[in-house]
Amino acid sequence: MTVARLLQWCRESSSGSPDGITISGGEPFDQPGALAAFLDGLLDWRTSAGLDFDILCYSGYPLSTLRRKHAALLGRLDAVLAEPYIDSQPTLKPWRGSDNQRLELLTERARAHFAAPLAQSTASLDKRIQVFVDSQRVWYVGIPARGDLAALEQACGENGVDFSQVSWRQ
Repeated sequence: MTVARLLQWCRESSSGSPDGITISGGEPFDQPGALAAFLDGLLDWRTSAGLDFDILCYSGYPLSTLRRKHAALLGRLDAVLAEPYIDSQPTLKPWRGSDNQRLELLTERARAHFAAPLAQSTASLDKRIQVFVDSQRVWYVGIPARGDLAALEQACGENGVDFSQVSWRQ
């Protein structure tokens, strides 16, 4: 998908006024040119339309590596959730897959947008996924709780839906 098409999809799927944009993997920082172009497009949209959405990016790289190799990209983000996912370190922290992952708030916008959810008790923060369907695929967006994808796969399989080509096993 081209960056221009992805930006168009963001505008269309959010009805032109998102409260946030989340960029996740693969690994976004493995495509620094495309990521830079996408972020520039998002920043231009946010400014020209007078919007206040935050831009959060997930990365499996350590924050120190991102600061060293991709400081310019971090400068275009409001927040980054960094560090590799480690299955043996479950967490109840919001937006994280494992306990070692770190949410770094890079701007005042991020501090304002993320303050209320971060102040909540972790017990009150359900992990969720959103489902999108197009003509050929089903897309899941979010951080499911442990076991959710296996349960979803089993339930769908019992109803004739095949999960043989899923991204979370690649």
